[in-house]
Amino acid sequence: MTIEPLGPHHERRAFTCGQPALDIWFRERAGQDEKRNLARVFVATDDQGIAGFYSLSTYTLSLSDLPTDLARKLPRYEALPAALVGRLARAERVRRQGVGELLIADALRRTLSAAQSVAVYAILVDSKDERGSAFYKRFGFQPFPSRPSRLFLLAETAAKALRRLG
Repeated sequence: MTIEPLGPHHERRAFTCGQPALDIWFRERAGQDEKRNLARVFVATDDQGIAGFYSLSTYTLSLSDLPTDLARKLPRYEALPAALVGRLARAERVRRQGVGELLIADALRRTLSAAQSVAVYAILVDSKDERGSAFYKRFGFQPFPSRPSRLFLLAETAAKALRRLG
């Protein structure tokens, strides 16, 4: 399996992950978001085509969004730099084959690589449902107190975890 930036040669019409909103975004708007510099989209491909995708973009996190125990340790800046894994999905045909895990690991690696040049305090994800939240929680993501469907992982925590994995 290869993960690479979305390009015009990637056939998106047949992709289905089981979440209509994600399928529609990927088929109809992912390329536009790329061109407009709203998101970078990466696709995992195998010999049958697209096995999954995710998008990355920058995000501004408010100090008030964080749990109190974290917020009190930070300077009172109005905004904190973050990265957003805005959408992540694997094709139904590769269900239970570890593609979702591969995608989130790649997103974390790319984000941490960029964080060597541009500060990133936390990595955020949006979950469509409880199953999605449970998936992200397995990697150490925590829900925001005021918005449980949005979860975060501190960049330093992600870096430690990836170093352990090698």
